[in-house]
Amino acid sequence: MTIRSLRKPPPVKLVFPSLIILFLTCLFGILTNLQTISYLFRPLWDKPPPPFKRIPHYYAENVSMGHLCELHGWTPRSVPRQVFDAIIFSNEVDLLELRWRELEPYVSKFVILESNTTFTGIPKPLFFDSNKERFTFAEGKIVHGVFPGKKRSKGQPYEDPFLLEGQQRVAMNRLLREAGISDGDAVIMSDADEIPSPHTVKFLQWCDGIPNVMHLEMREYMYSFEFPVDYSSWRASVHIYSRKWTQYRHSRQTDLILSDAGWHCSFCFRRLNEFVFKMKGYSHADRVKRKEFLDYQRIQKHICKGYDLFDMLPERYSFKELISKIGPIPPSASAVHLPAFLIQNAARFRFLLPGGCLREP
Repeated sequence: MTIRSLRKPPPVKLVFPSLIILFLTCLFGILTNLQTISYLFRPLWDKPPPPFKRIPHYYAENVSMGHLCELHGWTPRSVPRQVFDAIIFSNEVDLLELRWRELEPYVSKFVILESNTTFTGIPKPLFFDSNKERFTFAEGKIVHGVFPGKKRSKGQPYEDPFLLEGQQRVAMNRLLREAGISDGDAVIMSDADEIPSPHTVKFLQWCDGIPNVMHLEMREYMYSFEFPVDYSSWRASVHIYSRKWTQYRHSRQTDLILSDAGWHCSFCFRRLNEFVFKMKGYSHADRVKRKEFLDYQRIQKHICKGYDLFDMLPERYSFKELISKIGPIPPSASAVHLPAFLIQNAARFRFLLPGGCLREP
């Protein structure tokens, strides 16, 4: 005989109305934002670029450069190659100091170009020029140029910000020549927040046989090193300079990429007003869809929670990747394998480390 339980079955939760509300909320958000629609259905209308051919990256402390060069299939040099670090600069003063302190022993010239307007035509101070006292440790290596920007007339629509950005990158070619670059020297092409690791730059100094052009795979972070995203950052590149062929760019130029070659810390600012400045002035300023996006309280909340500042969906080419990236960035408690200058000066740069999400106004 089978004895059946006389207990009452658990009550059924009425989740259907909640699902309807969630669906309608999402639908409203999608219909009021064409960019959201585009990103949501990107896997249907866009294809990913060809995959990179990854160059394995060998490094450990206390291993000779000669041995490391050979592990990569390169040959050691008897004298170091000159290395030029070339960046277009906006307002990332803290990250610039971190970058240059980290790379100063290995870089021959720091070539920096800044403009008196943002890419969107907003007048701006020359932030590097007004903070030069922070960079006296490298003053003998600095080549600073000023690009005359184009101010947007009051009441006029924005011109294409990518056009002005492109003009500045062309101007960098002239500044590099003024800095004394020669055929066979190495040049790093990256934004200020794309920081190559020191041992990556040492390869450029001491190894022959490295590719004439290769991208640098960087671990991407958002807001600080507390919020690691993934290894999707690839736009930074290094070139063995040729006056005839080399052009300063920030786009894909080869299929070769050196694995795990640095850090890309996006929107890693000390002050909330610096976030607002970038949001209004960089090439993607069209992402500011509503005025409240620039509200300090909202920005602060998004920084500490790992939310996207523009409430955007991830840019992914498959639904699997898209779904895996939706939501806040999980925080990390690790401060291992970060720039040495950052750890040595942790009190000064607390806002870049785990637990330091609160920002100054």
